[in-house]
Amino acid sequence: MQKSIYLLTDADLNMPALERYIASQQHAGTGAPEPFVLIIDEINRANISKVFGELITLLEPDKRTGQPNALKVRLPYSGDLFGVPANLHIIGTMNTADRSIALLDTALRRRFDFRELMPDASLLGTVDGINLATLLATINERVEYLFDREHQIGHAYFINCKTRADVDEVMRHKVIPLLAEYFYEDWAKVASVLGDGYDGGEGDCEGRFIDRRRLKPPKSIGTDDDTAARFRWIVRDTFSYDSLASE
Repeated sequence: MQKSIYLLTDADLNMPALERYIASQQHAGTGAPEPFVLIIDEINRANISKVFGELITLLEPDKRTGQPNALKVRLPYSGDLFGVPANLHIIGTMNTADRSIALLDTALRRRFDFRELMPDASLLGTVDGINLATLLATINERVEYLFDREHQIGHAYFINCKTRADVDEVMRHKVIPLLAEYFYEDWAKVASVLGDGYDGGEGDCEGRFIDRRRLKPPKSIGTDDDTAARFRWIVRDTFSYDSLASE
């Protein structure tokens, strides 16, 4: 029989919190025991059967220890009986833009409440004349129109911006690459989201965030008039927020 054994050192454990948790199960007072929280980040990426195993049934509120329908299971390695106490709260986070959310089965969904946390632009202020709330709300409205509501940009990207340089850094290295991934390198749509939507012309254009340069076809293919226009999209060295998020 193959077994997985993981060595836990003192550095891996929060011993004071563990001692408090163990003591909470021996609570004999009249008040409620101290609550504890276990957070599983990106739970939809996990192998749920390996994370919970037989314990999945014990997560239900009425199956917790001390509850009317309390259940316990016998652990396969130690042989000890184990139950999930009522003062242990389990929180799983997930990104709905990740399509692996479909891997969550009905059994898991039935044992969790789902609370949607959409981007909240109102948490953002103004930095060097750039209204970050307006910037984020405008970008997300365009993303929702061109793609869907599940791929909106989170406010956390801008929450720590203190200077214009910080905003430029976020736009250049986080937001624009993310938009390019969303739209499968369709830079015309990326430009539209950023307010650089160009008209039907086929010439060179300068935008606020992205410039467009028409590429010349190889001589072996023909002249410009014989082929469909193709462009090189260039992220600008400097950005202009004048018409997107300025005050």
